[in-house]
Amino acid sequence: MPYVLGVDVGTTRTAAAVCRLGGVGRTEPELVGLGGPGGGVASTLQLTSDGAFAVGEPGDPRWTATGFSRRVGDTVPIVFGPDSGGAERCPAEELTALMVMWVADQVAAREGERPAHIVLAHPPGWGAHAKGLMHRALRAVGVEASLVPEPVAAAENHAFSRSSAGSLGVFSLGSHAFSASVVGRGFELVNSVEGVDQDAGVDFDDAVFAHVQASLGRALAELDADDPRTRGLFGRLRRDCEAAKRMLSGTVETSIAVHLPSGRVDVPITRAQFEELIRPAVEQAVSAFSRVATGVEMTVLVGGSARIPLVAASVPGRVVLEAAPETSVVKGAALAARRLVIGPDAEPEPRETSVMVRDEDPLLRFPVGGLEVADAEFTAPPPRPPVDITPLELPERRSVKRVVRGLAMTGGQRRARDSKDGR
Repeated sequence: MPYVLGVDVGTTRTAAAVCRLGGVGRTEPELVGLGGPGGGVASTLQLTSDGAFAVGEPGDPRWTATGFSRRVGDTVPIVFGPDSGGAERCPAEELTALMVMWVADQVAAREGERPAHIVLAHPPGWGAHAKGLMHRALRAVGVEASLVPEPVAAAENHAFSRSSAGSLGVFSLGSHAFSASVVGRGFELVNSVEGVDQDAGVDFDDAVFAHVQASLGRALAELDADDPRTRGLFGRLRRDCEAAKRMLSGTVETSIAVHLPSGRVDVPITRAQFEELIRPAVEQAVSAFSRVATGVEMTVLVGGSARIPLVAASVPGRVVLEAAPETSVVKGAALAARRLVIGPDAEPEPRETSVMVRDEDPLLRFPVGGLEVADAEFTAPPPRPPVDITPLELPERRSVKRVVRGLAMTGGQRRARDSKDGR
């Protein structure tokens, strides 16, 4: 069955969703499993010894790129390899395009055909220069896609489940990034700001880690940092701190197991303690949102860290939290792709699926009815370039059209590369 594809290359994870074009009536956006935990895949590309990229969990940091989607338009390339020489430099837009190409290939293999259209969600701060670079990099790997700002994609997902009479505020708080935006009724991005120094999910993980350090005191501080067992202990502890943070969104208390050489110690932490640790950061984000989103009728919370109850309680006005806020953008990207292909008039009445977190008027209910929106903000997909595509003008190195392979490097590949590089 024909379908369209939405892709969200996030700082931490990459997700995909499809919308079907066949059949009668509307079609729910469907998340696509990409082989990683939670359905998505880590937004990492590891350069292997044979010049290909492996997609998945990070490996040797000298040969692994992360966070590249947020660096599109940056004139400083991402460097693979040792500082001593033989390094390879890749622009961030090239790596992002390779990630989108890999996702499209994975979905096409599952569906048995290529998507009718692709929409890539991008950070709201991308200007014409960054978008132009991204379009060029995508075409160089044979991918035609439209670009939609993340807040607009979130608004598309929100409009799918309920109608809105006016502008929509989008409060986005993920693992590494924060943004505050206003999206108009016609899906135009009215205003947006990204928090450069704003704490996000990984900083909240650090706050939990600091709580554990303060609780254990010398028992943790006196461990030998150069001991491989200590490094393993700290790595596991950081993962457990992240898990505790997520647990506290659904429970009022949990504990973090610390496996000291002397034995296991459980460090308790309550939701109230966690909220006091992160309250200054949340208040800073809410203050930035309030300056941008004045007069909005409703605010939708987006991103995994939006699950934290303190966030929903702190954002002013009518607040809506989707059942899975970390998937709002990618599902909205798929819906935007569907709208671009079939037009805005094929949608029946919206169906309410979101969860209303808070409304200042207890008698007020969300309106249900047809949503008349124009698609003037979205331009038609760019024409397909000629067959003889001119490659990106890059420094002397291999072509942008690399082979993007499976989820992890095999042991044999790793040993071959290590042998080649003398490591």
